[in-house]
Amino acid sequence: MATPANSSSLAAQARRVYTDRVIDALPALVKAVGEGARTMLAQPAESEVAIRRRDTVQDYQRLSGGWLMGMVQTLRNAAVYGVSATKPNDLPSTGGRSSGGGLSLVDNDTIEREIVSSRLALAVMDRASWEFTDLRSRMSLLEKREELDTHDLLRAHVLARLVVDAWRQAGLSLAAWRVLQPVLHDEFTALVEEAYHETNRWLVDHRVLPDVDLRPFIRRSRGGVAPLPSGSGGFVHSGRGGFTTSGRGGVHDETRLMTRADALARTVDHAEAVLSRLNRLVGRQLPEFGDTARVRSASTPLRAAMAEAQQGLQQRLASAEAQHAVVTTPALLEELHQRKQALKQAATTPVERATIEIVALLFQSILTEDRIPASVRVWFARLQMPVLRVAVSEPDFFATLDHPARKLIDRMGACVMGFDASTRAVGDALEKEIKRVVQVVEAYPDTGRRVFATVLTEFEKFLEHYFRNEHEASRKGVSLAQQVEQRETMAIQYTIELRKMLNEVPVQEGVREFLFQVWADVLAMTAVKHGAQSDEIKAMKRAAADLIWSASAKVSREERAEVIRRLPPLLKTLREGMAGAGLPLEKQDDHLRALNNSLAAAFTAKAAAIPSDRLEELMERLETLEELLPEAADVEIDESMVLDLSGHESSELEVVSEGGSMPTPAMLAWARELQVGSWYMLDYRGRNEAVQLAWQGLRRQLSLFVSPAGRGVLFQQHRLAAFLQAGLLVPAQDEALTVKATRSALAKLDVDPSRLLN
Repeated sequence: MATPANSSSLAAQARRVYTDRVIDALPALVKAVGEGARTMLAQPAESEVAIRRRDTVQDYQRLSGGWLMGMVQTLRNAAVYGVSATKPNDLPSTGGRSSGGGLSLVDNDTIEREIVSSRLALAVMDRASWEFTDLRSRMSLLEKREELDTHDLLRAHVLARLVVDAWRQAGLSLAAWRVLQPVLHDEFTALVEEAYHETNRWLVDHRVLPDVDLRPFIRRSRGGVAPLPSGSGGFVHSGRGGFTTSGRGGVHDETRLMTRADALARTVDHAEAVLSRLNRLVGRQLPEFGDTARVRSASTPLRAAMAEAQQGLQQRLASAEAQHAVVTTPALLEELHQRKQALKQAATTPVERATIEIVALLFQSILTEDRIPASVRVWFARLQMPVLRVAVSEPDFFATLDHPARKLIDRMGACVMGFDASTRAVGDALEKEIKRVVQVVEAYPDTGRRVFATVLTEFEKFLEHYFRNEHEASRKGVSLAQQVEQRETMAIQYTIELRKMLNEVPVQEGVREFLFQVWADVLAMTAVKHGAQSDEIKAMKRAAADLIWSASAKVSREERAEVIRRLPPLLKTLREGMAGAGLPLEKQDDHLRALNNSLAAAFTAKAAAIPSDRLEELMERLETLEELLPEAADVEIDESMVLDLSGHESSELEVVSEGGSMPTPAMLAWARELQVGSWYMLDYRGRNEAVQLAWQGLRRQLSLFVSPAGRGVLFQQHRLAAFLQAGLLVPAQDEALTVKATRSALAKLDVDPSRLLN
């Protein structure tokens, strides 16, 4: 057993191995970033973007040498300091605190540096989190402590800060970094992952924890949420140029996703990194495996063996189904293992054997996923042969996330994998659709990706119909959500048209605001309830016209008398309209008092009256208002137009109108990408429960989640992004089913790469 002195020496050597790997790779990285910048410059873009790219490339060509020297020198200095790898004072401050301990203003450049470096650290950890976890476990064992130092160079946020600091010291701007950010992230994530991997391998070669057990490093807080890792590099800012937030947690919520490596993990970048690592690993054994441009076809013996395997598996499972027998997972795995051996014997090339092995490992992981109900698992098993056919002939199955076979498996998996036992029941309609999809794929064995693409489109259409019409828990909520969307869309449409109509009409300002903020919603609600051509909506339009006329300047005694005569029935109609739209009596009284004041002001107004021909034109436009409305698809339901959707709340539908934290553009993009059928954990109003995304409106501006008990929770897009940002809405699956399966396959191939060729 190693002595404490030997352990300390091994830890120090491991840090030198890591630092040397990073330093050795930096010249190639700097060159690759330059090539990426030139490639970006050649791409078509708007003139402003093209100019920004040109300036960035010129600056980079001139200053990148200094950046390289700065990084190398900083890293070498850091390596000298020993265990903590770098002195705390060498790093920028992690927050907005003065030396006196109180809050102070932080300049915008410092904040921008923190944001840029935090994003780089997140990108690195998205890709390299498992390598880092293994390395942290080994270093903790050697150094006899639970956690690495906050400023340990092995931490991604420390390296990221040093890199960004060297960038600025070289004279490069943060604006230039943002232009090159995609290339910089790609290159650094690959570099750091490889450095972690090589350091882990060095430690394993020195017999340091060959098998890592992560259980000692898993901690649970009392609330069930993992605490932030120590030394996560977060920052708090108070003052100008900083952040504002809403909901619980204050600024901490705003920055938590910038400081937690796992909060944005399992995203597209992570998934692509897993596929990339698989291709690199297999490529070491079979360089031709990653040639996705090469057209391939299965050899004749393998095609025959796959057909036989598929037929045999179909008969075996169909027989069990006919006898109402349950095919257990061990029995399924044994069946597929025997089929794999026969397929490998029939294969004629090393690439075919490797493909058979990888696909078998993928499905081994899928079939051992305990969150997939047993009744559905057999249908996933029957997809193995069709997927193998595609993988043999289309090598991009292992290189891209967009392959329809991969997407189909992920979509079906996301819909059936509830978060706990109470949510695992799969409805008959959904199970029948999965069965139908698999049988269609089996029926067209020679069509490759086309059949997967076709059934994927059909499955998406099925889900929309299923949650709207057949899913017991969501049917009512979807209907209510659609009514909300229809009403809000029409209210915005009416507001837009009313603004156009009154743009140049001399109407008292209080009346103008009432029409835009209240009466447009009354018109929308009336149209939804009674129809756009109903007598009720015509009455509401006449009331709008009467109000416009009444609120214009009145210069004669006759006109004033006419206003007084019309006023009681007009106010009665206004009150009826507001009541029909759900406004409480107190609000109605407030609006009517304000209107009375506006109408009284019109009596003494000296502005020009509305000409009779102009008034007639307004009446005609109001009567045909629906024909003038903008297309619903072009209407954006955002917080600038609809400040509060909570008026739609009922016992069956909760409307989320507060909470979360200010979302970034990335979070808004993520909110738009959520897919119907996927499961999430929602922390809202004192409950933390599993919910399923059941409906999305036009342009995904509204999203409805339902609990297994049928409770609907409706989000507007910006609020949904705010909940994602704050970690109040979390995907139930850390990663897609095929990504998890690929990672599982990688772990097995790392241990024994020879199984690819055997």
